[in-house]
Amino acid sequence: MKILVLVKQVPDTEEERKLDPASGALDRSAGESVADEINERALEVALRYKDSHKGTEVVAVSMGPEAVTKALRKALTMGADSAVQVLDESLAGADVARTAVVLAAAVKTAGFDLVVAGNESTDGRGGVVPAMVAEHLGLPHLSFLDSVEITGDTVRGERGTESGSIRVGASLPAVISVTERAAEARFPNFKGILTAKRKPLQVLSLADLGMDPATMLPLLGRSVIVSVSERPARTAGKKTVDTGNAGIELADFLVAGHLV
Repeated sequence: MKILVLVKQVPDTEEERKLDPASGALDRSAGESVADEINERALEVALRYKDSHKGTEVVAVSMGPEAVTKALRKALTMGADSAVQVLDESLAGADVARTAVVLAAAVKTAGFDLVVAGNESTDGRGGVVPAMVAEHLGLPHLSFLDSVEITGDTVRGERGTESGSIRVGASLPAVISVTERAAEARFPNFKGILTAKRKPLQVLSLADLGMDPATMLPLLGRSVIVSVSERPARTAGKKTVDTGNAGIELADFLVAGHLV
């Protein structure tokens, strides 16, 4: 079994994030960048299967600038066997469409039985890249899984719905995306930190993937941010003092806000 895990490096959520007023893009020059937590949970899903199935290979895959190496190195310390990074200057500021087509090419080049991703990144919050990767690969996609069961030739899981949950499954190869309920990511141990330094990290360009940016990127188009504005300051909430009818006021508030 060869499992590829999509990894993304994002700004630390503990720090304030700002948009560049000129481009509308997220300003990544300030503050610390870290491996996205939801991708670490996706990696944990793969590692748990590897722990109980000898011969399983787990590969972390990412696209981005040189700094992305940091997130991939952490994946290696957690237990991934190797890593692949797509690095190409022409991909700077890539939107979800460009990201998906490149990641699909990268995982296809690497070879796989299963691709695991987080359901959505903590910076863009688009939640569409795993589905788009699956579409480019022509494979089934199981999305937003709260639990995952991997066998030799199938993958199954439970997915939450508005009225409960449903069981879904697909034959391998397939692409899945998981929620924060799927697994609690492990901490790298001392052995993992030491062995990670000897694990391979392959850096690929678009040319290595057989893709010519001069002809490929114009065909994909590009998302353009036409305007940005700061989020307005939060206003003080309504305070209800219980004089005997607080329950009624609370119920009216929830109904008015369509929360029940």
